[in-house]
Amino acid sequence: MTSLQGCMLAGLCVCLTFIPTKEDQGIYRSVTAPTQAHFAETFDAHSLDRKWVLSRALREGETDGQKYDGEWVIEEPKNQVLAGNKGLVLKSPGHHHAIAAYLRTVYHFRDKPLCLQYEVLFQNGIDCGGAYIKLLAYSDDLRLSQLNDATPYTIMFCPDKCGSTYKVHFIFRHRNPLTGTYEEKHVRQPEADLSDYFTDHSPHLYTLTVYPDNTFEILIDQTLVKKGSLLEDMDPPVVPPHEIEDPEDRKPTDWDDRSHIPDLTVTKPHDWDDEAPQLIPDPTAQRPAGWIEEGEPFVPDPEAQPPHDWSEDMDGEWEAPLIANPACAEAAGCGPWKPPMVPNPAYKGKWKAPMIDNPNYQGKWQPRMIPNPAYFEDPQPFKMSPVGAVGFELWSLTGDVLFDNILVCDNLETAKRWTVDTWGQRQTPGILERLLFATTKRPWLWGVYVFTVGLPIILFVSLMWPDKRFGPSDQDYYYKKSDEPQPDSAQDPEGHTILNDSVQEAKVRTGPRKREARKAQKKSDLELKQVSD
Repeated sequence: MTSLQGCMLAGLCVCLTFIPTKEDQGIYRSVTAPTQAHFAETFDAHSLDRKWVLSRALREGETDGQKYDGEWVIEEPKNQVLAGNKGLVLKSPGHHHAIAAYLRTVYHFRDKPLCLQYEVLFQNGIDCGGAYIKLLAYSDDLRLSQLNDATPYTIMFCPDKCGSTYKVHFIFRHRNPLTGTYEEKHVRQPEADLSDYFTDHSPHLYTLTVYPDNTFEILIDQTLVKKGSLLEDMDPPVVPPHEIEDPEDRKPTDWDDRSHIPDLTVTKPHDWDDEAPQLIPDPTAQRPAGWIEEGEPFVPDPEAQPPHDWSEDMDGEWEAPLIANPACAEAAGCGPWKPPMVPNPAYKGKWKAPMIDNPNYQGKWQPRMIPNPAYFEDPQPFKMSPVGAVGFELWSLTGDVLFDNILVCDNLETAKRWTVDTWGQRQTPGILERLLFATTKRPWLWGVYVFTVGLPIILFVSLMWPDKRFGPSDQDYYYKKSDEPQPDSAQDPEGHTILNDSVQEAKVRTGPRKREARKAQKKSDLELKQVSD
């Protein structure tokens, strides 16, 4: 076995020698945008692409001041993992930022899912703010240069943190079929702890998938953190309630909703004193010996002098600062002495009659329910407004927020390949993946792998199988000299019978008789010894 282990160790060392190092894997491979995607962006260019439009929207009520004056740049992260991998970075903390780009093709909510994903890196952590990405609603008058907080959007998705609350938001605008107005619907927050995604200073992949059957999934780093239904897991609900409380209904004036009332048959005891104080001076306390009652604990400092610029006309009469009375330093105390306060045994508090069940109790009043005049049914909230652009409209107290690898598509296989090609580049491969990756540049390593894995298997089979010691218990086997003694077989190695059945039976019968004879002899010897004593 020692030689076997040596062969395996030597082969493993050879394999590990040719595993690609961090330097071999630390170069970013540019990714081509999939043609099936409605939008894909890796920010691999050295500057902002022309398709990205900075907002020039003005501040409300002004004619020359731009509201969105925050700076956007394309640069590598501070703690780079792959050389050459860039992202879109929000640079100006405390400023408003807005930027957007049109989709390659408009996405319509019909019979294919919507997959939105992008990466976020809070390089400086985050104090208060979010990293919202907006899917802007398509319309003929959509102008990205005028993007602002009032620009209609279809979906808003992002991580968000303020104070000690960590959230991941999924918000969509739903159109009321009765009034034609839009209302925001917010997903209920997942129960998982999301704080690590905001504080570990690492990039994280956020994925939202909305399906035509009105279900959705939210993933962070390919891990499912929330799934649900557009009809059941949004606040406020997409479909309003059938009934509502009648706003015109009023509680009757004689309605008694008191479950308990004071017992009017009970009167206050004659010795009950409502005015008795809770604490009284301790009548047993005495003033300590050496207490200087006439002395003051603090006296004016005799050495203090008024400032040279003090004017009694302007500043009033000057008073020296107070210091501890030196005469009280050795005394038990100075000033008027008062005994300590102790609980008053006569104190009972304000008297109140005991409470009893109200015989006229009618329960908690509630207004009557009436049919909801605003009720409607929408079995397909998935059919939202079409998406024409993707953008960021942000205000953050923290700068250097990096965005990367944005994808909008309607095919899950496309999203899966995009994730592997982008996000997957920065993931540390396991030992098996690294071994397989090494063969792409060194195909001859397959021979080393086969030798390293195959040789131990061959040696194990040849040395350990077949071995009679592992066979069933009712058959003959080969035993070594070091094994326990075994009963004689009915045949010798040359095939001759050693003992016949009668001889075997005689051995079986004589065995117990000999043991009985030995026991009787020991008993007799013991009795003889006792007699002689």
